[in-house]
Amino acid sequence: MTQRYDVASLGNAIVDIIASVDDRFLLTHKIAKGTMTLVDPFRAGELLKALTDNQQAMSALHEVAGGSAANTMAGLASLGGKGLFLGKVADDRLGQVFADSMRATGVAFHNGASQTQAATATSMIAVTPDGQRSMNTFLGACREMVPDDVDEEQVASARILYIEGYLWDEEKAKQATLKAIAAVKGAGGRIALSLSDPFCVGRFRDEFLHLLDKDVNILFANEDEAKALFQTEDFDSVVAAAKAWGGIAAITRSAKGCVIVEEGQCHEISAAPVAQVVDTTGAGDQFAAGFLFGITHGKGLADCGRLGALAAAEVISHYGARPEVPLKDLATKVGLI
Repeated sequence: MTQRYDVASLGNAIVDIIASVDDRFLLTHKIAKGTMTLVDPFRAGELLKALTDNQQAMSALHEVAGGSAANTMAGLASLGGKGLFLGKVADDRLGQVFADSMRATGVAFHNGASQTQAATATSMIAVTPDGQRSMNTFLGACREMVPDDVDEEQVASARILYIEGYLWDEEKAKQATLKAIAAVKGAGGRIALSLSDPFCVGRFRDEFLHLLDKDVNILFANEDEAKALFQTEDFDSVVAAAKAWGGIAAITRSAKGCVIVEEGQCHEISAAPVAQVVDTTGAGDQFAAGFLFGITHGKGLADCGRLGALAAAEVISHYGARPEVPLKDLATKVGLI
């Protein structure tokens, strides 16, 4: 089969509505700082009005396609890679915002065949001056992905399938993901899994371990997610467990950089320098983008890690979860491309 894409991905299609606020705003509107909280349609509307009415927020309020895997595909495209994103949006204004935003980044977007009555998912991200982001997410239509939405021939034309752990929260989305996994594996492609967050690991640890045993070749996790998966508080034990697994594990450690493990190999990569951390939204997503670009373009694991670190450093230097400077230019400048 002709490989049309470097990476195909499945994930939650969410429009990020990002605003800068102060800590008083969080207290006034009872927003939990630094966490992701799921909200219902009423709370979503209430918070959107508050952000819109807030004069400080108005100076930085903007709408952009988001969601973990979608952000990763945007980063892949910024490096010059070819990506496909499969997600679910409604036929509404924000659904069009999502589709237009994805295509503007150079990523192919597939919305599937089934119809949805729910509104397009939104995540209202309140960013405080210390760079912490507090997310209030209404999942809406993105929860309604079903197996019929997956075009097997389309996803099978990718070298790697990249999936979010969050997809396991909905049974039909999980079945759609398993359908995509079978199609890509059947065509000789590889499977990459992002663990999404420690609470997600807590909910589905046994199923994720089964995936690692049967299907997954590449694992993305931050330190807390990896500790939750391998049930240890000791990072050396995490590395030992990743080596025993035998696939490629890319484990990020914030300012400590990352560790890339593959059986006997272990590469420790320093974090790329950042003049000022403005907003940590999307750091893990962009790390995955850099790493996946590297691995689909013949780079060694250490350079894959460096590409990931470079992409993560760029995105935390400004508001928003996607690159503002072409990552290809930055990677070329430091000799990684």
